[in-house]
Amino acid sequence: MDRNLALEFVRITEAAAIASARFMGRGDGNIADQAAVDAMRKAFDRVDMDGTVVIGEGERDEAPMLYIGEKVGQNTSNAPKIDIALDPLEGTNLCANGGIGATSVIAVAENNCFLHAPDTYMNKIAVGPKAKGAIDITKSPTENLNNISEALKKSVNEITVCILDRPRHNELIQEVRKAGARIQLISDGDVSGAISTGWDDSGIDVLMGIGGAPEGVISAAAMKCMGGDFQGILKWRHEEEKTRAKKMGIEDLDRVYRLEDLAKGPVMFIATGVTTGPLLKGVRFLSEGKAMTHSIVMRSATQTIRTIEATHYLQQKTWM
Repeated sequence: MDRNLALEFVRITEAAAIASARFMGRGDGNIADQAAVDAMRKAFDRVDMDGTVVIGEGERDEAPMLYIGEKVGQNTSNAPKIDIALDPLEGTNLCANGGIGATSVIAVAENNCFLHAPDTYMNKIAVGPKAKGAIDITKSPTENLNNISEALKKSVNEITVCILDRPRHNELIQEVRKAGARIQLISDGDVSGAISTGWDDSGIDVLMGIGGAPEGVISAAAMKCMGGDFQGILKWRHEEEKTRAKKMGIEDLDRVYRLEDLAKGPVMFIATGVTTGPLLKGVRFLSEGKAMTHSIVMRSATQTIRTIEATHYLQQKTWM
């Protein structure tokens, strides 16, 4: 996969981030999300690739743009075939409420290298490179914390666990507290939570808990680029989801998905901050029609992580 595509994709997340950031704190997540989708879709049309959205905004009858299976890119005769997992606005409620850490994210792989995850939940655990190999999602949170503690060479009461603040996590939170670990609850955005485990100064050591399965694939791609680790088990809400999953080719409904099961081969991960968080600064609108963005670009082939701060003259970007 051509590394030069990485810069093309960061332009796409920048466009989505700028578009959605205009609605930060205005209380309407739907408008912010639609702005990100529209901007990302237009930006994709400028890239010479034969792209297929495998993780998107939903199925075709549910999402007018960037739906699962949609073709994107200019698709010229020599265009590379690429699978795309995306979330134009990861943390929609964070943006709508002016919260911390909303982002625009894209993960990219060669054809048929991402799990085509159904729109259900996934129980997840993610750690950074120093704890790679120390996790086992089939074990209890306490056992995992003890193993992570040994790998990181610090006591359990110095470990910080990132958990989505949801009623379904009450038992998990109680067990983590009983084990003696610290907890950082987040309202949304568990992709950012997973990435934080590989970011040395984030203060997060492990992500645990149940979130969206599509976001699990995106998280796995990011963790692969960072040299971290990720495991997940699909969590079904009703029988209809199981039936749809079987039609998508998922045979073992209780399978433990490891990082390579979710994101095979070389992958890239790109993210731009919408609102300021522990990883990225949010979009800043300046005087004279300018804006600043902060992005990260990661490649699994080299585990290179680049940060990009860009100044945009918005009047010259008619495609945003």
